[in-house]
Amino acid sequence: MPYTSMELMICCAARELEDGKTVAVGTGLPCAAAMLAQRTHAPNLVVMFEAGGVAPLLPTMPVSVGDSTTFHKAVMATSMADVMQFCQRGMVDYTFLSGAQIDPYGNLNSTMIGGEYRKPKVRLPGSGGANDLASFCWRTLIVMKHDAKKFVEKLDFLTTPGYLTGPAARESAGLPAGTGPYRVITDLCVLDFAPDTMRMRVRSLHPGRTLEQVRAATGFELKACDPLLTTAEPTDAELTLLRTEVDPGRYILGRAVS
Repeated sequence: MPYTSMELMICCAARELEDGKTVAVGTGLPCAAAMLAQRTHAPNLVVMFEAGGVAPLLPTMPVSVGDSTTFHKAVMATSMADVMQFCQRGMVDYTFLSGAQIDPYGNLNSTMIGGEYRKPKVRLPGSGGANDLASFCWRTLIVMKHDAKKFVEKLDFLTTPGYLTGPAARESAGLPAGTGPYRVITDLCVLDFAPDTMRMRVRSLHPGRTLEQVRAATGFELKACDPLLTTAEPTDAELTLLRTEVDPGRYILGRAVS
């Protein structure tokens, strides 16, 4: 069955979520991934929304983190303060983030591009809860379009910490040991982080993509795992669930990757 880059990325993200684990999500692709995971291999995945919905059974794709569906049959309807406290207490296994820029260590910029802080060329939305989530959740899944303007050697502004400057830098900054970026999922490949350097590397290439294409779309030196894998294509069952149950209105599936 033919599929789009968006559908492939959602399937890649869903496969990273394990049964019985907890994940803090927003709307969009992360929510679609969590819903797909629950409908396939992770029926006991506990989903949390920043606005306070904990473990809802999502009947449809919510349009915001405060949408009433994010509380549908939930075990708790609480607040942002409580959800962030769950993260701080080490109770949240996964979260999803994105950004305008990412560097080799998985640090993210969602604040500004170009110029100076008080007078940037482009002002972006800022952190929101991204810094909190990346600081305290155990594993951060980053999902974004792969191009050299986004994958940069040095950020214009550090909004959200990845591995900062390399090994032990997160811990030295006071962040919990064992936390940090886990996977970067793009429209070209899936990346992880080398345990000795904490730098990003290519883990698997999407079908039809080459390592040369990935490196050409990256603004820093990028190594690859050995062996370098090929990303598994979405199954017909996954695509059917995505199109008929997760997002039949194509709120997410109809978007271009950004």
